[in-house]
Amino acid sequence: MTDQVLTADIAVEGAQARGVWATVRRRVLFWLPLGVLTIMMLIAVAPEPFAGLFGNPDPRVCDLSRSVRPPTAGHPFGFDVQGCDVYANVIHGARASMIVGLVCTAIALGIALVVGTLAGYLGGLLDSILARLTDIFLGFPFLLGAIVVLNTLGSRSVITVALVLALFAWPTLARLVRTSVRGIRGAEYVQAATAMGLPTRRILGQYVLPNAIGPVLAVATLTVGGVIVAESTLTFLGLGLRAPSISWGLQLASAQAVFQRAPHMLIYPSIFLAVTVLSLMTIGDVLRDAINPRARS
Repeated sequence: MTDQVLTADIAVEGAQARGVWATVRRRVLFWLPLGVLTIMMLIAVAPEPFAGLFGNPDPRVCDLSRSVRPPTAGHPFGFDVQGCDVYANVIHGARASMIVGLVCTAIALGIALVVGTLAGYLGGLLDSILARLTDIFLGFPFLLGAIVVLNTLGSRSVITVALVLALFAWPTLARLVRTSVRGIRGAEYVQAATAMGLPTRRILGQYVLPNAIGPVLAVATLTVGGVIVAESTLTFLGLGLRAPSISWGLQLASAQAVFQRAPHMLIYPSIFLAVTVLSLMTIGDVLRDAINPRARS
């Protein structure tokens, strides 16, 4: 009997997953931003071929005689204060911004899955302790907490910034995991697996997490966009990445002093930043709406 319950309920969950995919794949607002993000990922992985499409692919090849010159043939984004090609810097800046967003979200999601799953499935005293731990971290505003920690650090590499942001990004995801797991643990197939004497590790890995992670992944996609904005904001304020790193935030920071006579220095990094974040947010919204049964017709 328990085997039949397991088979039937897992089949229902599989049908629901197929229903989400059937909904998502018909949405232009899913494929269009996905195409944009695919290009951005290719740029982040191998920026040189893209940067080489116009002018010199090396963003550190500079000529002060071309300082803040507007766009010209072969240099569609113009030059910055040091006479470096803005296009090459924007392309190479995608790597740092994407790495910070993805690494931070991956670490935060990993912590959230462990904390949220243990709290939601086991409950009791452990749930209370983990809930209070989550509340402590939630008590620190995201950017303010990152500013305090980053100010105490000597070096601010891409990985360092990602780790600091992950430190304050996981509590929201952990709460979502906990809520999702608590809704799954009462399902008949989980109770049947428990009655069969399956080890807790197998129950969590095979039956609970696969069915609870859908809403979390949708929010994690939104988190990547929020982290990229946070990194750019901190770097713009002089609290994030530092030269010789190349990122969109550093380009925005260097452009603020000369914006009136060289607006191109601010416009093009802003466009790339806005398009990337908007694409991530759009995909996250589409996934969240598709996972919500009331949003599917």
